[in-house]
Amino acid sequence: MIQRRGRRAAMLLALATVTSLLVAACGSGDSGGGDDDVAVTLITKNSTNPFFVTMQEGAKKAASAEGVKVTIAAGKEDGDEAGQVQAIEDAIARDDDGILITPNGPGVNPAIKKARDAGLYVIALDTPPDPANTVDITFATDNFKAGELIGKWTAAQLAGKPATIAMLDLFNDKIVSVDYNRDQGFLTGMGIDTKDKKKNGDEAKTGSYSGGTYSIVCNEPTNGAEDGGRTAMERCLTKNPTVNVVYTINEPAAVGAQKALKAANVQGTLVVSIDGGCAGVQQVKDGLINATSQQYPVKMAELGVAAIKKIATGGDKPQVTSGLDFFDTGVALVTDKPANGVQSITTADASSICWGKK
Repeated sequence: MIQRRGRRAAMLLALATVTSLLVAACGSGDSGGGDDDVAVTLITKNSTNPFFVTMQEGAKKAASAEGVKVTIAAGKEDGDEAGQVQAIEDAIARDDDGILITPNGPGVNPAIKKARDAGLYVIALDTPPDPANTVDITFATDNFKAGELIGKWTAAQLAGKPATIAMLDLFNDKIVSVDYNRDQGFLTGMGIDTKDKKKNGDEAKTGSYSGGTYSIVCNEPTNGAEDGGRTAMERCLTKNPTVNVVYTINEPAAVGAQKALKAANVQGTLVVSIDGGCAGVQQVKDGLINATSQQYPVKMAELGVAAIKKIATGGDKPQVTSGLDFFDTGVALVTDKPANGVQSITTADASSICWGKK
């Protein structure tokens, strides 16, 4: 059992003789039962991105199935570290058993340490912190592989044509693993040499990719939002209106980028992304996005809730995937225009499993 369970057990044992009859008579108003219920807080980056909304819904369903009490919290927006720190403090104050968190940045690391020191088991979802051992374990997509898949697909689709690339990232004011892993994975998949694997934008702006020559027009932040994607794309087009490849951190940013391209009457541009939500799969089917890497937030939430329940009740701790410093929850390339040598699934197949729905 984790540390806080021991503290609570000692306190309850001291009071047991006095309170046992009252407990039997009165019960509890909590959905899962009395004070010994396993309690988990899920803290997402925000509560507006469909990805995190789906994760929250998945956690609630998993908690109901597991008999776990779950509290949902979130930052106000992507990058809101202070809001997440407050949610961590609240979980500590409630004496929760564990925390599931999609970290908004390194600013939450000290609060995570404080939670672990207090005996809470902390699992990161979707976004591995840096360093990875900031949390007890991470359940996440292999974000580098997700980027690499869309990069390989893009290179194949270009068939040797010069690539004029716009990189629409997450931030430019903080370093987050999901941001640099997807960016660097995409470039690696394209066959473009990268430098620092944890830094966006330091690669050569011109050179050769696996099929021909390339130029990188821009690295612009989107905050993972549609309006951010549109603004970022507009900035890139002012630098070079002949962009024919757009990498986007996620599907909301991709939708914004497409709106900017349409407004500028730029046609034939390959737009690739990462998420694979139900709406995103439909956007691939409709041609708004050309390919996306599908991830599974419901699975992350289910695994996280089950793991904390198991640990809190004396079970074994989860282990990372062999060769990685996190537990890989899987990824699949989604497109209706497959490329030789790049494994993918169709939009029809992806629609039936989007974000891990059952």
